[in-house]
Amino acid sequence: MLLVLSIGVLVWGFGRLVGASREARAYMVALLYVGVLVVHVVLPFGHPLRIATGESAAPWLILGGMLLFGLAYAWGVRRLKERADVREADEAPAQDPGAFRPGELERYARHIVLRELGGPGQKRLKQSRVLVVGAGGLGSPALLYLAAAGVGTIGVIDDDTVDSGNLQRQVIHTDARIGTPKVFSAQAAMEALNPYVTVRPYKRRLDAATAAALLEDYDVVLDGTDNFDTRYLVNAACVAAGKPLVSGALSQWEGQVSVFHPKGGGPCYRCIFPEEPAAGLAPSCAVAGVLGPLPGVVGSMMAVECVKLIAGAGQPLIGEMLIYDALWGETRKIGLKPTPGCPDCGGKAA
Repeated sequence: MLLVLSIGVLVWGFGRLVGASREARAYMVALLYVGVLVVHVVLPFGHPLRIATGESAAPWLILGGMLLFGLAYAWGVRRLKERADVREADEAPAQDPGAFRPGELERYARHIVLRELGGPGQKRLKQSRVLVVGAGGLGSPALLYLAAAGVGTIGVIDDDTVDSGNLQRQVIHTDARIGTPKVFSAQAAMEALNPYVTVRPYKRRLDAATAAALLEDYDVVLDGTDNFDTRYLVNAACVAAGKPLVSGALSQWEGQVSVFHPKGGGPCYRCIFPEEPAAGLAPSCAVAGVLGPLPGVVGSMMAVECVKLIAGAGQPLIGEMLIYDALWGETRKIGLKPTPGCPDCGGKAA
């Protein structure tokens, strides 16, 4: 009997050595066991093989019965545990949407050690929803840094596609994604950077019919567009919804950023720019040109203002405009006030 048991151990060990699966090794040992039983049933008493394998089938049948009992017991315990796990999952309360998943605390460690941000601020970022209008020069760095910062849900709306002329400044896109809708190119980049965020791409132009409904789902709006019609539309929708609007603009070597939030005590965009400039006074980047790194600077500033608004850190640029002159390396701030009778906000800050 010891001889057969030794052979069984050798079969199991050799199978493991050559990489055979547990099921395959168990099958080989089972064949050995059946072969021993056949020897005791077929061969007469006193046969050398019967003597070598214990002379009688009784010990083998007892051993087999004990093994079957053990397997049945293990299977029963496993089934009971599975049922208990399912019941516990059904009865457990819904998971906190702001709870951090494994890996997130290490990812955001440099935020969490900031006194002005900390764990509570990072949790607010994770629970927040931010809409970025435009996935171009300003939207590119803003989207990347919002995703990296751990903003839980990021919407991006744009109806354009990536072309080679964008790549000098729109760093969220790549040469391989030329011809791809910008919102899907941006989504791919953000999800590759941070798999813990949810990205909602909207491949369409923002219009008055859908703006109000879209903004209902978001806490903060960033406007990185380059046309006044869209800027006025976004402003009116944000004023009506009471949402803060982080706005940026570019021209050649100069950029500006401000937070328009009448509900928070500041003016709205139309208070400062009541009318669209005359043709030629504010040419687009395509006409006037723009320094490639400049949108990166201003778009990053927009992301900073967004993080401050969500986390309640520092003093956002409400009622102020920060102007950056890249050519001379200068920055300056100017104060902004509501305009009485503004058609969008009424000129009455909260």
